[in-house]
Amino acid sequence: MKVYQTDEIRNVAFIGHSGSGKTTLTEAILYLSGVTKRQGKVDDGNTVSDFDKEEISRKVSIGSSVIPVEWNNMKYNFLDAPGYFDFAGEMYGALRASEAALLLIDASSGVEVGTEKAWKYTEKHNIPKAIFLNKMDKENINFQKVLDQIKDGLGDKVVPFALPIGSSENFKGLVSVIDEIGKEYNGKDAKDIEIPEELKDEVASIKEMLVEKVAETEEELMEKFFEGEAFTDEEITRGLKKAIKNGDLVPLIVGCADKAMGVDLLLDMVGKYVPTPSEVGANKGYIDGKEVERKVDVKEPFSAIVFKTIVDPFVGKLSLFKVLSGKITKDTEIFNTDKDELDKLGGLFVLRGKNQIEVPEIVAGDIGATAKLQITQTNDTLCTKSNIIEYEKIEYPEPCLFSAVEPKAKGDEEKIGTSLQRLVEEDPTFVVERNNETKQQLIGGQGNVQLDVIVNKLKNTFGVEVNLKDPKIAFRETIKGTASVQGKHKKQSGGAGQYGDVHIRFEPCDEEFVFDEEIFGGSVPKQYIPAVEKGLRECLDEGVLAGYPVVNLKAVLFDGSYHPVDSNEMAFKIAASLAFKKGIEAAKPVLLEPIMKVEILIPDDYMGDIMGDMNKRRGRILGMDQQEDGTQLVMAEAPMAEMFKYAIDLRSMTQARGSFKMEFARYEEVPSNISEKIIEEAKAEKE
Repeated sequence: MKVYQTDEIRNVAFIGHSGSGKTTLTEAILYLSGVTKRQGKVDDGNTVSDFDKEEISRKVSIGSSVIPVEWNNMKYNFLDAPGYFDFAGEMYGALRASEAALLLIDASSGVEVGTEKAWKYTEKHNIPKAIFLNKMDKENINFQKVLDQIKDGLGDKVVPFALPIGSSENFKGLVSVIDEIGKEYNGKDAKDIEIPEELKDEVASIKEMLVEKVAETEEELMEKFFEGEAFTDEEITRGLKKAIKNGDLVPLIVGCADKAMGVDLLLDMVGKYVPTPSEVGANKGYIDGKEVERKVDVKEPFSAIVFKTIVDPFVGKLSLFKVLSGKITKDTEIFNTDKDELDKLGGLFVLRGKNQIEVPEIVAGDIGATAKLQITQTNDTLCTKSNIIEYEKIEYPEPCLFSAVEPKAKGDEEKIGTSLQRLVEEDPTFVVERNNETKQQLIGGQGNVQLDVIVNKLKNTFGVEVNLKDPKIAFRETIKGTASVQGKHKKQSGGAGQYGDVHIRFEPCDEEFVFDEEIFGGSVPKQYIPAVEKGLRECLDEGVLAGYPVVNLKAVLFDGSYHPVDSNEMAFKIAASLAFKKGIEAAKPVLLEPIMKVEILIPDDYMGDIMGDMNKRRGRILGMDQQEDGTQLVMAEAPMAEMFKYAIDLRSMTQARGSFKMEFARYEEVPSNISEKIIEEAKAEKE
């Protein structure tokens, strides 16, 4: 593949609901542009962009892949992103490397949840976009009805640049509104035809509306429009390109990716109207904390951002990056700003699916890859040491579903640990944590499918098998009452004896643990008091109810006795521990559980379901806050024990439109009926 210059490159991410045909469209483009001899199919597991074992077996995209093709002396980098919600992080990475998005919509399904989510994300980040209305050959398709639904759901700025000729099984071609010509398809081949009579008025009215949009982009054009002068083709192209770049216009193309229909028009439209990398404007970065701008220009110093990492035990680590300024060659010395270290390139190539195509250089605006970078991870900025810059990071969603990982075979713990760390490098939305208290290794992600994929990758890629379980909960114990008890340790059977005697009052308090003494007349000598405190502190790790740590406890040493010969520190330490057990048992011990602060973002329609569900989880709603986009932010608190599967349940309650964040708030007493069960289970586990 030859080296293309910045203005000859177009980077477009394919986004949309799962199953809308993104991977099928990449196959149609590869076939149409002559890269492949036949069009691969997702069901057959032979597509270029879904090459991972998991993708082939599940028949859905799990990672985004880059598909570079050449068309009309231009290079198009298409990024096929997964539509499934658990892999939203892949879509964020693909969009970071693109100047525009192509939103695919299944004509038989219309606007789906994945459509809404992808649209909202591109709107929030001001990403220019177009729509490909796919599967126009399916049964019972009514174009006008689907278009109305799209405009209702996504807004009036969606305008068809193509109208279908025929529908469902009679869908045979389309009309290009701008060029005012019809196209009839026979396989991938298209011939130009006259516009059908019944579409002429509609084409004229859409074109008129587009001309108005063009007029709004520049003052000179507005004047020309009011004076009744016709725009030149060059002015129309320039105006439409500007309206799309500004987000005032979203073109819609119709087609059928499976039969490669409409794909040629789509490619021409991308070349004509999608902004080049340099037209989007300079990239904002930081030098020593100060904001700077760097142009997307080959003459600028080299800089790039790593937007994806692929970990393969055989090939090693592949880092995919977008060059934001300058150019990179095999000899470029690269500096990783985030790690403040030099890293070494392992070759230079472009990826097409999993195929590596070696290239001599990659210029500003293009996408490349390299192998075996030692310290570099996704989201890192690469540059030259003499011109350091750091770019803003991709904001990934936080994990909301956690599971504990247990090896199926003994001795696999270390292998599991290193394999999980490799998978964390590949997916920034996935985390691995160690809970030191429960001694469990936890993995966290966006949903059960993502965690399921992780488990399968551990088995198929790294050769280790694991089970996933609900994480253990770090309960606590405390007391509600006050008790004064004696702890006496006396051992006088041959040799040196031991004698320690303490009277301690136990009472609740707000701090973790407070020790105090009210000794008069030296009933416990001063030198033994620290031993009493130490004895008590050592007991705090294991309470009397279920063996959980004891908190919010005050212990006051108020009396005792000693033996001039047999007393020593150890004796008083043991005496204190005896007093602890008796005192806690006598002072109404209770079990405490972690309470989580939960923030749930949902559309209004689901408010009743969310509130009812929160009550069932022993939760309470603290308040609601209407958001600018019309959604509701619900603030709530609920016990951690009831929230393990909330990510899955919230998704099903809201058709995946809801999201949530959760953090620890405090500990609260467990209701007695639940407490009894927890204590029984803890005792059974010890036995």
